[in-house]
Amino acid sequence: MKPLFLFAVLTLLPAWAQTPGPEDPTAVEAVVTTDLGTFRFEFAPDKAPHHVDQFIRLAREGYYDGGAFHRVVANGIIQGGDPLLKDPKTPRNLWGTGGLNLLPSEFSDMKHVRGVVSTVSIPNKPNSDGAQFFICVAPQPALDGHYSAFGRVTEGMDVVEKISQVPIDASGLAEKPVRILKVTIEPKKVEPFLTATPDEMRKTVTLKTTLGDLKIQMQPDWAPNTVRNFLMLTQTGWYNGTIFHRIVKGFVVQGGTADKRASGPTHPADRWVHPIKGEFRADVKHVRGIVSMARGDDPDSATTSFFIVLGDAANLDGKYAAFGRVVAGMEVLDAFEKEELDGETPKRRLELVEASIDK
Repeated sequence: MKPLFLFAVLTLLPAWAQTPGPEDPTAVEAVVTTDLGTFRFEFAPDKAPHHVDQFIRLAREGYYDGGAFHRVVANGIIQGGDPLLKDPKTPRNLWGTGGLNLLPSEFSDMKHVRGVVSTVSIPNKPNSDGAQFFICVAPQPALDGHYSAFGRVTEGMDVVEKISQVPIDASGLAEKPVRILKVTIEPKKVEPFLTATPDEMRKTVTLKTTLGDLKIQMQPDWAPNTVRNFLMLTQTGWYNGTIFHRIVKGFVVQGGTADKRASGPTHPADRWVHPIKGEFRADVKHVRGIVSMARGDDPDSATTSFFIVLGDAANLDGKYAAFGRVVAGMEVLDAFEKEELDGETPKRRLELVEASIDK
């Protein structure tokens, strides 16, 4: 994809720089509601403190409400925040010319990768950054060091992608601007169980499946960070509507990937999904009913996929992170083994309808 050259031709306000206020910008995030959906992004005050402070202040004042995303590159970039777009009668040749020349640039080592939020400036005019912003749908390395990156999308990249795909005219302007209904500043979401102690993680999780309910007792003494991850995915509803995609009779039943989720592959808790360092214990045996994390060749590559052991599997001991034990519903494992398969794939959809933490 060719580099995007953001542009504007009209300066409306004098240049100024604002001293960051006392609010901790790392504790809040922006919630952007558009007529195509909502996305959220967190701030990077260590990279562009004045830009972060300006955005938070303007958002609280309602500056962005009623504006629009007016310029897009399909699956590349979306641009919005021009106050002129609040007036639907603003001529198209003025779109993208408002709200500029407000503060000096704050270039940093923050790369313009997918999801990064950055600031529009006037071409060939140093320190002409403004209130307009753009979001990278795909990496834009040509923009690194030339624009002031100040945030990163944490939820709703599917919405950002959808905005980038609206029809455009020959100049790259949206045929119909995507309206910004409201931008609010809210407390940043906190990852569940992030600081939980082992005792606080001694939970029982119920998996409601197509074939019946399984109760799994968490074992944080075996693999505390793996348990922490599983409880986070459970509490946030990440597992709901996923499927069991693999059954090897007498060996394992496996599930927990996003690609076949009933509600779609993306989820608000994706922000907290990350590879887990392997927690392997040779003294924990992979026998029937043990729950363990799936992974790739890299021992530290487990993320969300897990398996339940259907028979003794000593070859897995010390190589996979066992973190739980089925304590009720062993008959459901019997039912999994009776399913018709195409190789290792069930012939019908076997859903993890809901995962919940017992009270």
